Amino acid sequence: MRFLYKITMILALSFFCVSGFSQTNNAFKAGEKLTYVVSYSIGVKADLAEFVFHVKDTKMKGHDTYHINAVAQTYASFNWFFILRDEYSTWLRKDNLKPVYAESNIREGSYRRSGNMTYDWDKKVVNTWWKNPKIGTDNYRTLNLTEDSLDGLALFFNLRNTPLEEVKDGYSGYIELVLDEKIKRLEYKFLGREEKRIAKIGTVKTIKFSCQLTTSVDESFEDGSEFFLWLSDDENKIPVYLESPIRVGSVKARLKSYSNLNHTLNKK
Repeated sequence: MRFLYKITMILALSFFCVSGFSQTNNAFKAGEKLTYVVSYSIGVKADLAEFVFHVKDTKMKGHDTYHINAVAQTYASFNWFFILRDEYSTWLRKDNLKPVYAESNIREGSYRRSGNMTYDWDKKVVNTWWKNPKIGTDNYRTLNLTEDSLDGLALFFNLRNTPLEEVKDGYSGYIELVLDEKIKRLEYKFLGREEKRIAKIGTVKTIKFSCQLTTSVDESFEDGSEFFLWLSDDENKIPVYLESPIRVGSVKARLKSYSNLNHTLNKK
C-alpha cells in the first residue's frame, strides 16, 4: 500500500520536469502555498489525501534561505483504512537557489523512515543519513554531486525558473534526483501545449510532459514506469494535474487551491 509514498515523490518530481537551472529567482516568493488532492482509481475513484507546499523566509547555517515545506496526509475519513503523514523540507540559499540542507519524515501505515541531507558545494558532495525508527539502525552515505543533481524540492524550485521560450517541440532530456542512498535519473519529454480543465480552478493553459524514472523509487512501481503531468504555461510553472499508473489502478493529483503566486495563473 505504499503507492501514496510514490505519488508524494512524483508530485515533488513533477515540479521540475523542465530542465535548466537558474541562479536567480523570478518564479516564486515567500508566502506561496499550493494544495493538491491525491486520488486513487481502481474501477471507482476516491480522493484519499492532500499534499500542501509552503514557502517561508528563514535562515539556515548562516545563510538567508527559502524554507520549502511539503506535507502529505490522508483525509480523516480514510484513516481507518490507511494513515499517511509524510513531511519533506529543503532550505535554498536566496542568492543562488542551491540547497543547504534537506530532511524528510515518512509515516505510511506501519512504515516509518526519517532522513536528512547536508550539502557541501565546495567539495561537491552531499552527506545523507536515514533510518527506520522501528529498527533504529543509522545509515550514512556520501554522494558525489553535479550541478544537475539535487533533492526533489530543491529541483522543483530551481527549475521553475526555466525560460518558457526553451519549451518547444523536440524538447527532452534528463535530470538527477538525490535520494538517501543514491542518485537516480529521470527522463522527460515535452508533449505539447493544452488547455486543461481543473475542478474548482477553471481551464488552465498548460505545457504537458511525459516523465520516466529509469529505475523505480519504490516497489509499488515497475522500473521504467511513465507518468504524465501538466504544468501551468506561465512564469509560475506549477503542476496543475498529474496521472500515473501503478501496478493496480492509477493515481492522480490535481491542484485544489493556490495563494500568493508571484505571477498570475494562466487561466482561460
